[in-house]
Amino acid sequence: MKTRTLKLLVAALSGSLLFASCQKEDDPVVVTPVTPADGLFVLNEGTFFANNTTLTYYDAATKTATTDFYRNKNGHGLGDTGNDFIKYGTKFYFVVNVSSYVQVTNSEGVDVKKIDFLGDGGVKREPRYIVPYKNKVLVSSYDGTVAVIDTTSLTIDKFITVGSNPEQIAVAGDKLFVANSGGFSYPVFDSTVSVVDLASYTEVHKVKVGKNPGAVVADNAGNVYVACTGNYSDIGPTLVKINAFTHAILKTVDLPVGKMRFNNGLIYATPGYLGDGKVKTINPSTLAIASANFITDGTSITSPYGIDIDAQNGDVYITDNKNSMSSGEVFCFDNTGKKKFSFGTTPGLNPNKVVIIRK
Repeated sequence: MKTRTLKLLVAALSGSLLFASCQKEDDPVVVTPVTPADGLFVLNEGTFFANNTTLTYYDAATKTATTDFYRNKNGHGLGDTGNDFIKYGTKFYFVVNVSSYVQVTNSEGVDVKKIDFLGDGGVKREPRYIVPYKNKVLVSSYDGTVAVIDTTSLTIDKFITVGSNPEQIAVAGDKLFVANSGGFSYPVFDSTVSVVDLASYTEVHKVKVGKNPGAVVADNAGNVYVACTGNYSDIGPTLVKINAFTHAILKTVDLPVGKMRFNNGLIYATPGYLGDGKVKTINPSTLAIASANFITDGTSITSPYGIDIDAQNGDVYITDNKNSMSSGEVFCFDNTGKKKFSFGTTPGLNPNKVVIIRK
């Protein structure tokens, strides 16, 4: 028996070595190198009706921040209340909420086209958030629509009707999930997430979640997470997990969340208006708090406002809007919560979005 067992072990070991040898020759493991970031852009929201949105550029090599980068390039400001932006292909897309347009620039930040978001009679649609999808970019607007912009012609192909006052949007597979806040109907908020079929660009379903949904993010396992603020009174904030395929609600917990990002098996979340001021990590399976404070080295942030993550190296960027009336600050942490660097956004107020640049 012992001899037979020994032979089996030797045979198994030989097979493993042979398999490893074949795998080494035929199927080499490709390790994608981490490319250092050249720098990053920060969109500073400004304040409502003050027409003071700005763009800051931080150069990683010189460790310096350029003041009002967009105005320096174009001779005019970005407009009133820059809410979101992305780099997609060779272009930047800036969503300017109160001014009601999407400003498109080239990779150097020079104007290419301004896409007005105006409804019947010139009424402002008030765009809010943007995501890329194939050769389109999708933009939510407070008028209850999501715009489909063609990235070649830079024209709006279609407006998709969704729920009231939509906020953040997220792509999961071939669907778009839209958080309908109903924020203009205070204190009677919306409580739905629109599901949009991205083949037909039509709403096909609404999922009922908590009151006043705002932030939404998808993971890489077919789930979507929605942060609901509540009504600021007797209905508290919740975090809801939705199956992106069946649209079933898998779990709901009482938890205040402002903005979220998913990376490497965790949800990173700012506290929002009703939180404790700490950036948390959340277990996506259980929605339990994995870490009550992501920052581990004692670095203090006055008011966490935005959060973005470098998917290549796991660096976490947290924006601090201070008191909303003075220039903000951007902090970079490694994936263990230790500070790597920080810089001010003078004169930028309310920094809310970071985009990492690799040329």
